Amino acid sequence: MATDQTPLQRDIRQTKPFRSTAHEAGVGLLKTADVHERRVAETLKPHGLTPTQYNVLRILRGAGPDGLCTLAVGTRMLRQTPGISRMMDRLEGKNWISRVRSADDRREVHCYLTRDGKRLVDSLDAVVDKVDAQAIGALSTAEQRRLIELLDKVRAGYT
Repeated sequence: MATDQTPLQRDIRQTKPFRSTAHEAGVGLLKTADVHERRVAETLKPHGLTPTQYNVLRILRGAGPDGLCTLAVGTRMLRQTPGISRMMDRLEGKNWISRVRSADDRREVHCYLTRDGKRLVDSLDAVVDKVDAQAIGALSTAEQRRLIELLDKVRAGYT
């Protein structure tokens, strides 16, 4: 392999140059997100959770006692998932959420975080914060703020 490769090229063992700077940035964004999600997954696995399930619990914690309908939870997810009803079944089976069908509209199901679910997600805050700090720790606070701004701009480019 050539010594003038970028760190990303080395990480993914790519020997040819990227088609463009934008292509390299896009691949870098995907690779970085994958690395971070795998670390979060490793951290959550001993607790019987996937990152997507953890995300649902965090969303419902933020909703408070009013809960949210399943559709609203789905729109707030960090990663859109097609099987949200099945995932809710699993979370309910572990007594981390409860669901109540609306009396007004039988198609609408409201989801609530249970006491056990809140206890679990609260207990994981420090653990997940540590993973986030490790991931971003090489950046100064100013660089972290700049990264947030840049990621906001990238997402805004899709709207």
